Amino acid sequence: MNSSIALKRLVFAVAVLLVFALSTANAAVPIPAPPKIAAKNFILVDAQSGRLLAEKEADEQVEPASITKMMTAYVIYREIAAGRLNMDDMVNISEKAWRMGGSRMYVEVDSQVSVHDLMKGLIVQSGNDATVALAEHVAGTERAFVDLMNQYASSMGMSNTYYMNSTGWPEEGHLTSARDIATLAVAIINEFPEHYAWYKEKVYTYNNIKQYNRNKLLWRDDSVDGIKTGHTESAGYCLVASALRSDMRLISVVLGTDSEKERASVSQSLLNYGFRFFETHRLYAAGEVLNRSRVWKGESDKVSLGLKDDLYITIPRGSYNDLEAVMDVDANIVAPLEKGSQHGAVRVTLADDEVLNAPLVALEAVGEGSFFQVAKDHILQLFN
Repeated sequence: MNSSIALKRLVFAVAVLLVFALSTANAAVPIPAPPKIAAKNFILVDAQSGRLLAEKEADEQVEPASITKMMTAYVIYREIAAGRLNMDDMVNISEKAWRMGGSRMYVEVDSQVSVHDLMKGLIVQSGNDATVALAEHVAGTERAFVDLMNQYASSMGMSNTYYMNSTGWPEEGHLTSARDIATLAVAIINEFPEHYAWYKEKVYTYNNIKQYNRNKLLWRDDSVDGIKTGHTESAGYCLVASALRSDMRLISVVLGTDSEKERASVSQSLLNYGFRFFETHRLYAAGEVLNRSRVWKGESDKVSLGLKDDLYITIPRGSYNDLEAVMDVDANIVAPLEKGSQHGAVRVTLADDEVLNAPLVALEAVGEGSFFQVAKDHILQLFN
């Protein structure tokens, strides 16, 4: 074959491959159905956008077992944030706490243990004794502490949740759902990132007894950094897992599997599915000025509009360049304006389908203008 002809064919073939590569580089990856896993209930969500990626009977009320301790920890974090509790506070260990069965930290009756150590025992070792000791220290009795747990659950919209104790010990009426657990997980991660780091600790030694975190994914997958396991005969084997890969955080809740091995493997399957076929982006930052709009009858004739919270979106992988965002700004904005008042919306579409709608709010207050300014703008508005 003539060498020049062979060279031309090679150049043509390379060109075809380049065109194909460029045309498919940003193409969305086809999304298969979520994996079918051996769990009675499950849910997979993005922690930042809140996007639901997979679910099965996610609103069915079920026993949470030791996953209950996530809410116990959340209440403790709120007490610390409010200044009513410190990590170095010492806690008296009651006989009730000492006698708790199941998973234990092995604290000794009538001893004093710091909140710091008890929280490690609750999170890493799932200690029922540590959990009851903390509940009694915060609220006087475990029952009073449970009232706090239920109040926080209600305030977060966990409508399928009602707690009867702080540990997850089987008790009639002690129920939650996979969706509610995911809501709680997002709150723990987003509201208390400084405390969340403890959930990835694999080992904790107290009283010369070394115990290992029961979340097996901490050893299998470096991106997994929490959160909580649970098991009773009636609840089965449960796992709430969270993983962070390339600034995308997913949360899976798996309930009612048959073994420790199975709860880990099915959780891994859900997480891998989410990361493989979806991507999450922050579109706009909280407080970022997205629009400067005309204000009538105000001490200022302009107001900055933006978003109250960061705006995240989870979309099929490869479809980012197909997103379109438009701002619908109120045509007639009249002072006085309060900071945070809504004056429009940001709408995001993908393939002509609206996937997000977030309120545009005033980023600063605008007071009413002088008599002269109000009168002048009134006349101008009549002409407009």
